[in-house]
Amino acid sequence: MPGNEMKKDGFTNFAPYQLKDGEEYMNAAQREHFRQILLAWKQELMEEVDRTVHHMKEDAANYADPSDRATQEEEFSLELRARDRERKLIKKIDKTIDLIDKDDYGYCDSCGVEIGIRRLEARPTATQCIDCKTLAEIRERQTGI
Repeated sequence: MPGNEMKKDGFTNFAPYQLKDGEEYMNAAQREHFRQILLAWKQELMEEVDRTVHHMKEDAANYADPSDRATQEEEFSLELRARDRERKLIKKIDKTIDLIDKDDYGYCDSCGVEIGIRRLEARPTATQCIDCKTLAEIRERQTGI
């Protein structure tokens, strides 16, 4: 079974869940599938944090030229912002794993319908079905909030 490359959101190389006829939504096998995706994604993010720390320690230099110093500071600033976003994502992943543990995963927070296996594979931390998410995005664009 080929892996599914979804680097945009950070997680990679998982085999899509194979639905069986008559299978109950969010059964134990499906919950375990998503737990494994989330744990692997979290591990990738944690490794990226470690690489950043190592990179910053190894490459930190006190350049005499102000332009070189500014370039390095800007590079480090960009890396730290990316890691901060990833830190927030790790918290969201942990919250999602907690929902799985409580058997409360895979249902829309807004309307209660099934979010769907494929949508969750595309965005495992999704908390809304595609319809509610679309409406929320339209509202956001209209109100600018």
